Amino acid sequence: MIAPVMASVHAPIFPLHAVLFPGGLLPLRVFEARYMDMARDCLRHERPFGVCLIREGREVGTPATPETVGCLARITDWDMQQLGLLHLKTLGDQRFRILASQTGAQGLVSAEIELIPPEKAIPLPERFTAFARLLELVVAEQERPIFAEPHEFGNAAWVGYRLTEILPVPLAAKQKLLEITDSLARLDILQRFLEQRGLGTA
Repeated sequence: MIAPVMASVHAPIFPLHAVLFPGGLLPLRVFEARYMDMARDCLRHERPFGVCLIREGREVGTPATPETVGCLARITDWDMQQLGLLHLKTLGDQRFRILASQTGAQGLVSAEIELIPPEKAIPLPERFTAFARLLELVVAEQERPIFAEPHEFGNAAWVGYRLTEILPVPLAAKQKLLEITDSLARLDILQRFLEQRGLGTA
């Protein structure tokens, strides 16, 4: 079993050009020494690491500046078929807010984080049922799992997270949708996004 995460903890931060949501799947190819060591330590101690969208900088090389709100990632599987290239499968866990951070000698960012309480499981309102149908179609058409199980098509938070993942929403907008703590407000924004592009949800 993976040890539970306390309300305020220290965690290594992996800045990426990606936004991870609770329950989301995120495969990673790791080759930099700082992240190889990070993954090894997380596996050894059964701890998550934090994934944050890059605010400034790049994924490789000089440490990037992360956004202050991110999502914990738990390693669910790994392999190293090629020396020096680590493949990770990760699952989004709980959202967090960075309170303070520092950069180590290797360039790994570590931070004191405050966990953001999970959104309550709110039944999906009828006006958003088309979103659930869309996600069901996406699942049915994929040869490989695109969403982690269980699939919660009746849960407003789950539907909003998964829809944000698959829609061509700009990363900056996905970050704002991650930071929102109101499941229905997130779905309203996604509905407007689709309507503005002439895509109805009826």
